[in-house]
Amino acid sequence: MPNLNVSMYDPTLVQPMRDELTRIGFRELRTAEQVDAVLGTARETTLVVVNSVCGCAARNARPAATLALQHAKRPANLLTVFAGQDADATARARGYFTPYGPSSPQMALFKDGKLVFMLERKRIEGRPAQEIAADLTAAFDEWC
Repeated sequence: MPNLNVSMYDPTLVQPMRDELTRIGFRELRTAEQVDAVLGTARETTLVVVNSVCGCAARNARPAATLALQHAKRPANLLTVFAGQDADATARARGYFTPYGPSSPQMALFKDGKLVFMLERKRIEGRPAQEIAADLTAAFDEWC
């Protein structure tokens, strides 16, 4: 099987984008096995952010996650995979996102091991962080 963990981007340039989420409490999943170990067993509410380099959408997605996590209700688990950087982990995470196709960035909320809410790139791109955060906090209110 081919190694899907070949990076499309210079890891040094991507590190600040990774740090933007890990600094606020997201746990990075870098391998398919790590994804399965968490998403395959998690029963608490879990937010998974597919992080990406995309300047048009990801630049507002990460700040939106930061804003949303200031809300009184929030998921118990915060996870992230990085598209274009950790391809096997990202592909495995997206396997849990059925029936949604892959998009970058992407935000998925799980409860009791089931996908209950999805924000795809088409609902992130071109919107300010405050609006994206409002979508997330509405989902938190319903599911967390």
